[in-house]
Amino acid sequence: MRPKNPSPLWGEGRRSSRDAAARGVARRGLRSVRGVAALIVVCVLLLPAPAPAQELEQVVSGLEGTYAKINDLKAEFSQVAKNKSLGQDVKAEGTVYLKKGGKMRWEYKSPSPQQIVSDGTYLWVYTPELNQVNKGEAPKALAGPAGSFLQGLGKVREEFSVRFLNPANKVDGAGRPVLDLTPKHPTPLLTRLILTIDPKDHIVRQAVLYDQLQNTVTMTFTRFAINQGLSDTLFAFTPPKGVAVVPLELR
Repeated sequence: MRPKNPSPLWGEGRRSSRDAAARGVARRGLRSVRGVAALIVVCVLLLPAPAPAQELEQVVSGLEGTYAKINDLKAEFSQVAKNKSLGQDVKAEGTVYLKKGGKMRWEYKSPSPQQIVSDGTYLWVYTPELNQVNKGEAPKALAGPAGSFLQGLGKVREEFSVRFLNPANKVDGAGRPVLDLTPKHPTPLLTRLILTIDPKDHIVRQAVLYDQLQNTVTMTFTRFAINQGLSDTLFAFTPPKGVAVVPLELR
């Protein structure tokens, strides 16, 4: 029997290689909350990280100094979500808008339109394909460290252990430092986070998020526009007429 409520994050549960419809449901479920993983990544980018070694302190100091001056940000992004149990990759791309105070807007253009919007108080996930809006309280939408990130409490130093991904070779092939963050109190959605930082402007160019099942979401950011004075109206959301509004629940 097909489960009535497949896992909203990765389509976790009974898997049947013979049931293409069930796999379709899993893929739609992944798309419907794909921005939630992105929220964790972005909030980490806007807050400081600990630095146990001098060289690491230099990298993080540059990161902190840059993001401390950012009030709002716009960037293009591409995303690859790898589902280990299903053996699937879901690719997506779009535009993200961020503003201090927990305000964010993710506009997915492919593989299907979707909007993830937060005004700092509420979080909306609008999926036109499903004619549905998921709504939740932003500070409670994610558990553990992610919740505090959304409230801007700045507890990253307390929550993560940080090192270079490869201590013997601290940069990638393009000469960009790569940091490996491990939560001191892992959650189902966040067990590891890898950040690649541009040494020229200290902007995070790529982030890789791991969950408890070793699924990953890799996000690459380009075409940045910083401190353009984004209006608060960009982070307000009104459900379209006739669209079902259901609670946003992550388990």
